[in-house]
Amino acid sequence: MPGRPSPAAAFAHVETWVFDLDNTLYPPAARLFDQIETRMTAYVMQSLGVPREEADRLRADYWRLYGTTLAGLMHEHGLDPVPYLEDVHDIALDHLAPDPVLAAAIAALPGRRVVYTNGSAPYAARVLDARGLAGVFDAVFGVEHAGFRPKPERQAFETVFASAGIDAARSAMFEDDPRNLAAPHAMGMRTVHVAPTPEPAPHIHHHTDDLAGFLARLR
Repeated sequence: MPGRPSPAAAFAHVETWVFDLDNTLYPPAARLFDQIETRMTAYVMQSLGVPREEADRLRADYWRLYGTTLAGLMHEHGLDPVPYLEDVHDIALDHLAPDPVLAAAIAALPGRRVVYTNGSAPYAARVLDARGLAGVFDAVFGVEHAGFRPKPERQAFETVFASAGIDAARSAMFEDDPRNLAAPHAMGMRTVHVAPTPEPAPHIHHHTDDLAGFLARLR
């Protein structure tokens, strides 16, 4: 349409590009969380001595109430996060394929490119390597870098961004979980919901079901 601004105009001020990991930098069809959730349930069963049905309920309830199952386990039961993160992320990644188109689209972005996940940084590094994306990011931050506070807590974002020197007002956030975009929006970030289906909300500026294609339109 004549006179309509280029998609790039909305991101012209962006100096730091922050990407979630799971279901954002790989397609949801990979279903990595199926494996992770199975391991979470087993860990809850073993740690709390509860049957599988109760462990599944706690896993889901803590995710809903606290942002992650881990946050709930830490708050309610004083769970040590380190062995938990090592265990639940010990999953197979052999079905992930490199995505050179996405890698090129991210590498072409001006400024810093960062991954920030509620998973652990070592797990993120494994996923990025499997996707052929390891060389395109300047830094990778996991939940451990936020003092084990999870997204969507604003303090989690503030902790990571402060340590990384990220200016939220000059940054963009790409996420598959709409609730994890509320704090970035409030902090002044440009927000992009990456998912097959849009979920309109005041804190979401853009939606895409094709991350590589969306990024290509910003150049």
